[in-house]
Amino acid sequence: MKSPLISAAILLGGVFAFLKFILPLFTAPLPASLIYLYLAIVLSGIMIFGTMSAGGLEAFMGPIYRFISGEIDGPTKMARILVLIVFPLLVGWQTYTKLAPSELPPAENRTIHPAPPGEFVGLANPYPTNESTIQEGKGIYAANCSPCHGPNFDGKGSAALGFNPPPANFADPGTIAQLQESYLFWRIKKGGVGLPIEGMPWKSAMPRWEHELTDEKIWKVIIGEYDGAGQSPRTWEEED
Repeated sequence: MKSPLISAAILLGGVFAFLKFILPLFTAPLPASLIYLYLAIVLSGIMIFGTMSAGGLEAFMGPIYRFISGEIDGPTKMARILVLIVFPLLVGWQTYTKLAPSELPPAENRTIHPAPPGEFVGLANPYPTNESTIQEGKGIYAANCSPCHGPNFDGKGSAALGFNPPPANFADPGTIAQLQESYLFWRIKKGGVGLPIEGMPWKSAMPRWEHELTDEKIWKVIIGEYDGAGQSPRTWEEED
């Protein structure tokens, strides 16, 4: 108990237990981010108090320095070796799990296909679906969209692994086959930055193609996408 390190660990553990388990008995639970902020403040206070004098600095930091530098013998030396091996591995694994792309949906609630702005509702593709527009649309797709969405329209382009969430698989009947052409026109034209708040937390990496493609080219690439994916756009049946 005379070791400053042990005292500091007990104090930090006590503060954490109080904030996490005791305080919620009398008031609303604190968010985890706020608890960690309080712990950081307490740790800063401990560091300042423990290093105010030369004797305190040696008592507080001396064991840490000797542990890291290897000026120790016996079981503690083996513990040092294990820490120096295991700690970088844990940090590397934690970094990988945070950054690696995942096909799992996010935990938060979101609308997969949020409603487009009013000016895009009910728009009709002004270009006919014929061999000429299909081939022209596929050419535009190959030049601009295939690196992400893939040459086979399956979301497996050469750059697809660099995005989280991954690019849409147009061949999947749950994507563009469920949408009207006007919806695709909005999503292509405005890109990920045009998504409303209900489309979060997945912020699409789709660029705003209105800066690169004319409306004519966007409508034609939509025709090419549907044909290449073997899908048909969703339409509303007219009432008699």
